Amino acid sequence: MNALLIGTRGSPLALAQTELVRTLLQQAHPGLAIEIRIIKTSGDMFGDVSLSNAGGKGLFTKEIEDQLLDGAIHLAVHSLKDLPTTLPEGLCIGATPSREDARDVFIAKTARRVADLPIGARVATGSIRRRAQLMARRPDLQVEEMRGNIGTRLRKFAERDELDAMVLAAAGLKRLGLLDARWPLLDIAEMVPAVGQGIIAVEARAGDETALSLLNAINDADTFACGEAERAFLHAAGGGCQLPYAAHATATGDQLDLIAAKFTHDGSRVRRANVTGPKTEALKLGEEAARKISE
Repeated sequence: MNALLIGTRGSPLALAQTELVRTLLQQAHPGLAIEIRIIKTSGDMFGDVSLSNAGGKGLFTKEIEDQLLDGAIHLAVHSLKDLPTTLPEGLCIGATPSREDARDVFIAKTARRVADLPIGARVATGSIRRRAQLMARRPDLQVEEMRGNIGTRLRKFAERDELDAMVLAAAGLKRLGLLDARWPLLDIAEMVPAVGQGIIAVEARAGDETALSLLNAINDADTFACGEAERAFLHAAGGGCQLPYAAHATATGDQLDLIAAKFTHDGSRVRRANVTGPKTEALKLGEEAARKISE
């Protein structure tokens, strides 16, 4: 190939993540020519619409995956949490670089903790997972929908005096250099992250040995196993962006620990599961967690 072609969305975060992948690939393969192709997705056209109302996760991936399948690009870079748990036939996740911080960030105008918010405080989020977990702890909160890219959400929050707080993913803020040290990070047990949060997935054609060989050098095995376990949980539980499911795995040596949860939309009922086992059995651990929360 003359140059490796990588497809991505055109949002600031998507471009930052793609540049990270390009840098890693060029460090691993000096002299490798890489071009980035920006591809507009359906999700980019529904920036202010709830994912659950607009059609789900595939909104941010379908057009890119179509070009990958057609051979117009060699690789596609996604946030793993945007990828449906079942990929189109012929595609695979070729690499997941080392995971960024998977936690969520609490951004408030006065309060330092969720517990410090006044009764009836108005909190913004675009995530039904965050909404459910906030309401599980504080049923009095008024949780409002907020969509758009990270910069747009920060701007809207600053402009709307009636909003008291909002919650965003730490990974995106860090990758864009927007994380303020004054904003506290929420503990995993307090706010279980979205499946795949903080993980970049590089997608390739399953039969493209050249591209997959290049990706081997930038894959982080621990991150890959954690992503597998979390996605196996979501798939087995039958969840997606339209249901409040959450999961987070950590790898320590040969072991993998997975915390998984499902919530009612109003947070009134919560089921949690913790499973531990060999990292090599990531898929089984995810399926076991799904069984436990269904019991």
